[in-house]
Amino acid sequence: MKYDMPLFRPPSEAFSLILQVTIGCSHNACTFCGMYKMKKFRVKDWDEIESDIVKASHYSDGVDKIFLADGNALAMDTGQMLMLLEKLYKTFPDLKRVSSYAGPRDLLRKTTEDLQKISRAGLKLLYLGVESGSDDILKGVNKGVTAAEMMEAGQRAREAGFELSVTVLTGLGGKSKSRENAVETAALLNGIQPDYIGALTLTPTPNTILYNNLKKGNFSLLNPLENLQEIKWMLEKLTMQKCLFRCNHASNYLPLKGMLPDDSERLTSLLGDVVRNPEKYKLKPEYLRGL
Repeated sequence: MKYDMPLFRPPSEAFSLILQVTIGCSHNACTFCGMYKMKKFRVKDWDEIESDIVKASHYSDGVDKIFLADGNALAMDTGQMLMLLEKLYKTFPDLKRVSSYAGPRDLLRKTTEDLQKISRAGLKLLYLGVESGSDDILKGVNKGVTAAEMMEAGQRAREAGFELSVTVLTGLGGKSKSRENAVETAALLNGIQPDYIGALTLTPTPNTILYNNLKKGNFSLLNPLENLQEIKWMLEKLTMQKCLFRCNHASNYLPLKGMLPDDSERLTSLLGDVVRNPEKYKLKPEYLRGL
């Protein structure tokens, strides 16, 4: 099976079969993201997709999870997505889950009925890049939606029956909007009630607008303790019913994990101690951080 590189997937899909059904990202305009700048977005022809499925079936016995790449497979026509899911579950008898990234505008474009059909057909888990709950920050990074639209997109995914994993970016508002990013992101997540939250730490990527702004002195990065303080502020405002919180990405200075709300107090207490007494803890050095 031939991939159009580079290829990206969430850390939790490390053992999944990656099936590339779209190339690039249909939005591809976020100022902080360089993942798909070298690609022109398109949905692969059905013949291409079917050929890849056949090839994968020859050497992928026991496949139980499949991740649909690239940036937003939900940009596919609903009918084609349903045909794809039917083909996958017929081809891989051990298949338990199909997942993909989901762009907020893709969720907003599809009808509730279409989203429900896709969910029932076996696309079970969606990864939504929320990034921030601040309208100012979302506009500044050219996310393409407002906070209200992002909340609606997440709510529609949950109501349609998908499991939902969201990512947020600490430090995305710089020093001047750190507390705003924390508090308003928490408010947005409270309205969505995702199953999983992944907190990543902003890591400027060369050849992006945000990186260039940083080099020009027009953006101020948070230092490690300021990033951890921002996570603490967010956790203090979160009111999750049941959600797995993870802050153990390669970009993070301190690995954290807990079930909310049960572990909220433990996590915020730990973060408070780290901020007050950083010498007690071994934070990840910059040269070990990654995207």
